[in-house]
Amino acid sequence: MLTAIVIAAGGIVIAAVPDDGAFSRLFSTASAPPGGQAPTIDPARQEIHQRFQQGVIMLHAKQHEHAMTAFHRVLELDPALPEAHVNMGFALIGLERYSAARDFFESAMTLRKDQVNAYYGLAVALDGMGDRAGAIGAMRTFVHLSRPDDPYLRKAQAALWEWEEGKMRVP
Repeated sequence: MLTAIVIAAGGIVIAAVPDDGAFSRLFSTASAPPGGQAPTIDPARQEIHQRFQQGVIMLHAKQHEHAMTAFHRVLELDPALPEAHVNMGFALIGLERYSAARDFFESAMTLRKDQVNAYYGLAVALDGMGDRAGAIGAMRTFVHLSRPDDPYLRKAQAALWEWEEGKMRVP
């Protein structure tokens, strides 16, 4: 059940993060050439933005293979974009490819240590792999790093409670 919640929320986590301008600047397709003339369009940035948005839409629609295709292209164009690594991980969770998903969440954290939703995804991936202790650790990190108004904080706390209760029942 938790996996279904995460899959449905995978792309939403990125989309729901308030934009302080950093994400918009990252995907800016305009750059002012010398002399203050009209901005030029950067085709690579434009494609990254377009493919990223397509991938998020596919995640929402649970079209995980199509989402993977979109995020694969984003990562070809910009391998240092942690949000694309995270969303690729959520697409892989949707296909129950937990080990590969774990790798993408870990690479996102390597690129940006405070990529909070990567810890959430990592927890789900580790749980899918049968590593309950690792899942609990990753979810605790998500809870610790999350803002109090994070829309996924309550789900994370509920998952922790369920996992810890399940862990306590095991002899």
